Amino acid sequence: MRSSTLFRRINRHPVKPHTVHPAPKPVREVCVPPVDSIVEYGAYIEGKKVNASGIVESLDLVREHNKGSDGVNAFVWVGLHEPDAPEVEWLAEVFGLHPLSVEDAVKAHQRPKVERYGDSLFMVLKTIAYLDHDELTATSEIIATGEIMVFLGVDFVVTVRHGDHCPLSEVRERLEDRPELMNRGAAGVLHAISDHVVDQYLQVADLMQLELEEVEATVFADVSSRDINRIYQLKREMLEMKRAITPLMAPLSALPQRRVIPSEMREYFRDVGDHLSRVCEQVESSNELCSSILQAALARSNALANEDMRKISSWVAILAVPTMIAGIYGMNFDFMPETKQVWGYPAVLAVMITACVLLHRGFRRNGWL
Repeated sequence: MRSSTLFRRINRHPVKPHTVHPAPKPVREVCVPPVDSIVEYGAYIEGKKVNASGIVESLDLVREHNKGSDGVNAFVWVGLHEPDAPEVEWLAEVFGLHPLSVEDAVKAHQRPKVERYGDSLFMVLKTIAYLDHDELTATSEIIATGEIMVFLGVDFVVTVRHGDHCPLSEVRERLEDRPELMNRGAAGVLHAISDHVVDQYLQVADLMQLELEEVEATVFADVSSRDINRIYQLKREMLEMKRAITPLMAPLSALPQRRVIPSEMREYFRDVGDHLSRVCEQVESSNELCSSILQAALARSNALANEDMRKISSWVAILAVPTMIAGIYGMNFDFMPETKQVWGYPAVLAVMITACVLLHRGFRRNGWL
């Protein structure tokens, strides 16, 4: 009887089941159009720029034109400078960019490369600039590096630039002034950008060559620890320049074989590859010259140190003779030779002077003094 009563009491107050609340959904970062990072954009039809109200409208205008034409002679060119992730993601939705290339464009610090994603290409170019200084210090930089990412499609070019140097406004103005160059299409813009970057390589390589020639002239004149620090700094900057230029050789050589590049543009890219190979050879020779100058400076510094030590040792040997004789006669013994003689003091001085003169002549003859 008690058990049934207890059972009824338990059923009167049933335990409510624990309600499991669903985990909050992660907040997705909303993609926004580029505002602060956009440098310039435009639609180019048959080599001429056409004004449009926005990037999407420019793309629609270009694609509408390409539908009714035999070839693809219209494209959109969008230029960005250090954009944020939402801005690049918005462009990825508009132009259909691959997520991996978008991630590389946002993070930067990539090696020079060319990657194919469907009918589009993603190219990374390292940019370099020569920083002129009134006086070089141990912490001053000579070479500044940056990056230019290029998204190339059939009807669009998107450039993302990282760094304050090597702007592309000069390239855009030069192409806009010559419609026959702009009429080459998106591949023509990629060629103009890569050619501009390689020309910057050549200018910086020439300036570094002048720096090395100036340092080389001072090494054999008079070298100091400050000169050695400067040479080592040039060596470090040459290695930085080599890391930026040399990896571009393989991707640029393979670029003319890409299907996205029209056949009439492949010769132009081969010409850029030839210029790049010449720059690489110059950088390699400058790097070897810098290593030779550094070794010569260290050898010169050691030779000067040895020469100073020989001079010091020679003068120590010369002064040791009168010091020894004066020490002997300073013992104050009673029975010392020539101490009671009138000519004793002049004789001891004559011996000291004669010994010092003979030692000095001997060291001069051996090249120690």
